[in-house]
Amino acid sequence: MDEQVDSALRYASVMVLIELARSRDYRDRADAGRALAGLAERPEAVGPLLELVLDTGDTFVTRVTAQALLRRNDVVGLSIVASALSAADANHRDWICTAIMDVLGIFSSDRDDAMRLSQELARGSDDRVSRGARQLLEILAEIDPVLRPVARG
Repeated sequence: MDEQVDSALRYASVMVLIELARSRDYRDRADAGRALAGLAERPEAVGPLLELVLDTGDTFVTRVTAQALLRRNDVVGLSIVASALSAADANHRDWICTAIMDVLGIFSSDRDDAMRLSQELARGSDDRVSRGARQLLEILAEIDPVLRPVARG
């Protein structure tokens, strides 16, 4: 019973956030992007998240939504960012790259995990995601993270 309630509440939450994502105010869309990223595993959230990463009204929405998706540190978030990257114009690509640097430029382990997941996505059957994952791999390869594990010995 609890599982059904949780699922219904998650679905309702996604539906409310999708409405917020349609707002004329960029701040509302940015808030929706941040919150929807936490529910990105829900199939109904994927399309709206992709639209928010490629927001036509304000690239602030692009940046914060991409950051939130990347902070998930999972294949779901990376696949949405990769898909957006493959369809992005030069301006959106720059802001997605900025988000990538913001999130994955600090810890080498985060960057390395993203590279591993991106390699998996690059071999996938979804053409748009695999094309974006290859672009993501190129971007990640250029990042020299600030913090690396301490070598003992």
